[in-house]
Amino acid sequence: MTQVARPPRSEPGGSRGLAARVSLGRIFTPPSSEFVLIASTALLLTIFGLVMVLSATSATASGQFDTALKQGVFALLGVPMMFLVSRMSVAFLKRLAWPALILAVVFQLLVFTPLGVEDAGNRNWIDLGFSSVQPSEFMKLALALWVAYVLLRKQARLGIWHHVFIPVIPVAVLAIGTVIAGNDLGTAMILVLVLLGCLFFSGVKLRLFILPMIVGTGAVLAYAFSSEDRLRRITATCSDMSLYYGDCYQSIHGIWGMASGGIFGLGLGNSQEKYGWLPAAANDFIFAIVGEELGLIGCLVVLALFTFFAVGAFHIIRKTDDPFIRVAAGGITVWLIGQALINVGVVIGIFPVLGVPLPFMSQGGTALLSVLLACGVLLAFARTIPQAERGKVAR
Repeated sequence: MTQVARPPRSEPGGSRGLAARVSLGRIFTPPSSEFVLIASTALLLTIFGLVMVLSATSATASGQFDTALKQGVFALLGVPMMFLVSRMSVAFLKRLAWPALILAVVFQLLVFTPLGVEDAGNRNWIDLGFSSVQPSEFMKLALALWVAYVLLRKQARLGIWHHVFIPVIPVAVLAIGTVIAGNDLGTAMILVLVLLGCLFFSGVKLRLFILPMIVGTGAVLAYAFSSEDRLRRITATCSDMSLYYGDCYQSIHGIWGMASGGIFGLGLGNSQEKYGWLPAAANDFIFAIVGEELGLIGCLVVLALFTFFAVGAFHIIRKTDDPFIRVAAGGITVWLIGQALINVGVVIGIFPVLGVPLPFMSQGGTALLSVLLACGVLLAFARTIPQAERGKVAR
């Protein structure tokens, strides 16, 4: 009988060494250009925002370091969390979609308990003792992940209207309704933008996309005009100086701040509007302080950073083959860029005052934390881009 030659046995140590080398290779794989672009612009905008919050609150001795310190603490928490979330797998983010939305809605409902705090007619805050938190900020990210996950499971049926609308529209209306119940029109508008952005990038047929867009726009307008006080503030013509001490006081001073800055600005820390003239100078009107102190050049730098951020995010949407990544990244991008454009439009007088903060830069620890977490999700998606490109090359 002839003996059959056996292949040489591989030593256990050799297989372990190969696995270790593969793991190290994955760790030290250079990040994609999208990852670098999104991470760098997010960090620059956050640092820029901390500087401007410190400058905008320096007019009062009591709030000079206290407010900026709180914002800095949230930044120190949010930046590591952003990179921690960036290490999460896409599969884990998919499993997180339902729990995240449920927790976000429950968290938002706490504003209607004794923990809730009302500010300027909006009941959208809860008091935790050491800080106030705005739960609706976390709902933006949760809604984007949830819609992306639901539409992923219906990918082959997006041409049928009831598969597109159910359960997306009823659940989204319920979630947004908890925000509207607190009279926060600005945040409700951003949540509608997130929903429409997810539907647009999911590949839903245009005729099916137009209907929710019309319904969403109509619902926002109906709510905006349902109150006489709200209608008066929205339709106020701020070119009429007779409304200076009324509904246009904040808008007029925001425009004056931008105008007085000129091209080069008055210099960092030299704003005049922050000395009690411009309400919410460190919050919704932080862009006016940028224009006054750093001029047109400073405003263009901020807009350029948001443009680079959008380029990196849209590259992820364009290059990925995963429908979940495309839809979730689309919703997050529409949220951040759309909110930035609305905030700038309010400051320069295109839109009425809506109470929408400037992402990364406005004072507000909850808003900053939610935005950095959303950036972490985008970075997690960006890590899949080199793999997707290698797959395309191989095919």
